Amino acid sequence: MKIFDSITKFPSNVKTIVTLGTFDGVHKGHIAIINRINDIAKKNNLESVLLTFYPHPRHVLYPDDQNLKLINTIEEKIDSLKLTGLDNLIIHKFDKNFSRLKSVNFIRDVLVEKLNMNYMIVGFDHQFGKNREGSFEDLIQFSNLYDFKIEKIEAQLVKGVAISSTKIRKAIQAGEIVKVNSYLSSTYSITATVIKGNNIGNSIGFPTANLDVSNKWKIIPKNGVYFVSVLVQNRKYFGMLNLGSRPTITDSTFVIEVHLFDFNKQIYNDIVKVNFLKRIRGEKKFLDLSKLKLQLKKDEIECRSMIDNFC
Repeated sequence: MKIFDSITKFPSNVKTIVTLGTFDGVHKGHIAIINRINDIAKKNNLESVLLTFYPHPRHVLYPDDQNLKLINTIEEKIDSLKLTGLDNLIIHKFDKNFSRLKSVNFIRDVLVEKLNMNYMIVGFDHQFGKNREGSFEDLIQFSNLYDFKIEKIEAQLVKGVAISSTKIRKAIQAGEIVKVNSYLSSTYSITATVIKGNNIGNSIGFPTANLDVSNKWKIIPKNGVYFVSVLVQNRKYFGMLNLGSRPTITDSTFVIEVHLFDFNKQIYNDIVKVNFLKRIRGEKKFLDLSKLKLQLKKDEIECRSMIDNFC
């Protein structure tokens, strides 16, 4: 997959089939679209192109409201798209000037003239152009005017539910990780740096690696305890992760800490990837550390019982 950081850098002599959007999460609906453009590209001697934008348009258009959290960082999105067989990925900088492009100018000047678009595939809810004024009906008219083919991919269903990035974000915030993973093309994950904690876990026999997620737009699941797998120095370990403010310790600081099974290494400053597999329970306040330790033993038994299902 070739990656371009601007539309202007894409070679305009290449005939293309294009899809576009934020593609947050790269979920199964997105995969259906990408599979379709790859298939058409091979049959018609075209190159498949996915045009996406960074930062997310809402973060640019509403600078005072940065509450929208995203399933993927841009690096995670790239990693997921590399696995799809896509020929080209364009990550175009989204700014207010670009947002003012009217739909006709976007289609004619950007997609047709610059990207040499011969074919276009969009999702069932696609809108484009200034103020999202462009609809699929407009695209049909433009396709006749500018001589390209257009196709819409209908919503992809999981257990009768249409998949969307918005639904996945809500499920993450509700801690519904099994549902989230059934919608995504790969397991929901975070990438984090291991930082020093207060070593309380060591004192009760459950040493933890404290994690720092630096990306301010990365969505984090609901507080609680999760069964996870963690990639550390290119090796996978299973463990249990806690998200929350540790009420038993009377410490209101939000932490992400993971206890890795059968692991005994110093990994401060390492970057690790955490895959969320299942939410075990919510956050609880215990009478003392001995009661917390007892619960952690129960959590470990439950988590270890599931390892074979994810090997």
